[in-house]
Amino acid sequence: MVYTGEQLVSVVPVLTLSYQTMTEDRMKKIEKSVGMSMMRSLALAGAFALIAPLAARAESPAGKAGNEMEKKGNTEEKAADAEKAKGKKMQKKGEAIEKAGDKSDNKAQEDAGKKMQKKGKAIEKSGEAHGEAAKQMEKSGTEAEKAGAKAEKDSAKAKADAKK
Repeated sequence: MVYTGEQLVSVVPVLTLSYQTMTEDRMKKIEKSVGMSMMRSLALAGAFALIAPLAARAESPAGKAGNEMEKKGNTEEKAADAEKAKGKKMQKKGEAIEKAGDKSDNKAQEDAGKKMQKKGKAIEKSGEAHGEAAKQMEKSGTEAEKAGAKAEKDSAKAKADAKK
């Protein structure tokens, strides 16, 4: 049988429509099948298996306080480093002012440079002291966190022994 151009155009949409309908029916059967249902259940169980341990592992109060102390120590350490840098910069600027005053025989400028240098050194030393205090705070936070974790393990062990 030979088809003309108009006849082919009218037959092709019918074939594609029937093919689409067949795949939609097939999709519905797949959705209702046991295999698909099992796949959904496994995916849901896998999601819970990944999330549940994270939710169950609540941090102890000591561990939480230790983490906060550590974080605060880190922040203060950064601030102390910035303070030290500011002191060094001021010292260098003071040296430059002092040299400029020495070259131009300007005693007031020379004295201002020396004063700025002293102030820069003081700021730098203050920054170092703050840095040491921040490091100590960070160490204390780590120790508190470890102590909290140890206490948590001990209590879990005591509960397990009580059940025996």
